[in-house]
Amino acid sequence: MIRSMEFEGIKVSYSVKGSGKPIVLLHGYLEAGEVWDPLADRLAAKYRIIVPDLPGHGRSGIKGEVHTMEFLAGAVREVIRDAGEHRVMMVGHSLGGYATLAFVELYPELLSGYVLFHSHPHADTPEAVERRNREIAIVRAGRKNIMYPGNVSMMFAKENLESMAAELEWSKKIASRNPGKGIIALLNGMIARPSRQYILENGIVPLLWILGRHDLYFSPGNAMRDIGLPHNAEVVILEKSGHLGFIEETGKSAELLGSFSERLKW
Repeated sequence: MIRSMEFEGIKVSYSVKGSGKPIVLLHGYLEAGEVWDPLADRLAAKYRIIVPDLPGHGRSGIKGEVHTMEFLAGAVREVIRDAGEHRVMMVGHSLGGYATLAFVELYPELLSGYVLFHSHPHADTPEAVERRNREIAIVRAGRKNIMYPGNVSMMFAKENLESMAAELEWSKKIASRNPGKGIIALLNGMIARPSRQYILENGIVPLLWILGRHDLYFSPGNAMRDIGLPHNAEVVILEKSGHLGFIEETGKSAELLGSFSERLKW
């Protein structure tokens, strides 16, 4: 079921399926909520799955040229309220993980636990900022179509590109529908985000951290650099995945999330 609400003057769209303990799934950059469909369909057999389109992508609106992670977290908070939930488990992929960390910082009382899926707490490096600014320039020039196919292809492990050709084309189609202004707003928001390493390390909310062995955007080693994890954090590496483990290893991902959920205090 697709629903929508208003947040700070813009439309925010989200879907709800299944029943049970609520799990919120936050998509990444160049994605939309539907990218979670294969995993959400599995989880919906036991859980209530809430999947927003983050402002700037999918069916949701755009507010200005910078969508900060705090702004995204505020929108997700209102989605949770609109859906009638008071405490959820949150799963954030890549950009969605950055928004999740902002949510943990701002609204920890609304979380039973959180999952970083191919994401990390570090601020952008100078190299990453330069890359994002190049992408902004490409989009401003009206040429986003030359950017997203390569970006999406890099999300899959090289070993999976042939066997998952259909999934690759589906992911490209999702990316193609995201508006240029929304892409720019989210790129600027990622550039502006601070390090939230201390959020992982203070352990206020239980964490499951899922990484891909063949992730071309950031390796498990780079993601976990110089981080001391607390007792209530667990790291799992998907050995057959790149940056899209919930697509590349859907069954394994569903098992991990289900197992983590059962260990939480709701």
